[in-house]
Amino acid sequence: MAQNIYDNPDFFAGYSQLPRQVHGLDGAPEWPAIRAMLPDVAEKRVADLGCGFGWASRWFREQGAASVAGYDLSHNMIARARADTSDPAIDYRNADLEVLDLPQAVFDLVYSALAFHYVADFDRLIRMIHKALAPGGDLVFTIEHPIFMAAAHPHWTLDEDGRKTWPVNGYSVEGERRTDWFAKGVLKYHRTLATTLNTLIGAGFALRRVQEFAPTAAQIEAMPVLAEELERPMMLLVAARKA
Repeated sequence: MAQNIYDNPDFFAGYSQLPRQVHGLDGAPEWPAIRAMLPDVAEKRVADLGCGFGWASRWFREQGAASVAGYDLSHNMIARARADTSDPAIDYRNADLEVLDLPQAVFDLVYSALAFHYVADFDRLIRMIHKALAPGGDLVFTIEHPIFMAAAHPHWTLDEDGRKTWPVNGYSVEGERRTDWFAKGVLKYHRTLATTLNTLIGAGFALRRVQEFAPTAAQIEAMPVLAEELERPMMLLVAARKA
């Protein structure tokens, strides 16, 4: 079973105050880039893996999706998603992505935001998703970028010129990474960029688009703190299609 850190009271309290949780998709600077990678969802059956508070699930329905199934390990997340949603076409369920087994060919789009890096067996997950998609179905997901999460102690340092620098070490050593973020010992799994993309290809996906998120000039002007995101990619955005 995956670590259920989101039901840790300290973690959940801190996480709930993040702009992306207070303001929803409008609080996520990468959302415009993700939205551009998504297919037309009108009349589509959508699965939202790691649905959290249900922001994306509700957005898919607003865009005309026929149905949305949201899955999350956290009981806190599912409870909040259900409380904030009155749409009967959205079904939220508690599920562990490590062992989730969706029925075959029941979805047209599988979406996930910042959840897959908590899963140890990425290959099993991706093959299961491929099976669950109808022919021509899409997978769009975001994860923490391998450069962002590779280091044993990921945090800003200053170089000789006083410029912010992000450490990259142990990049080719895949596996567990533990960090302190709202709570001690948050468990994630580092995989190289090559492993991530080759796992998709090996499962039968055709890559449509890969993006290493960086804020636009307009976003930085509106929120200057985002300028530091130009120093290293924090997120990897991937769109793939079932061949």
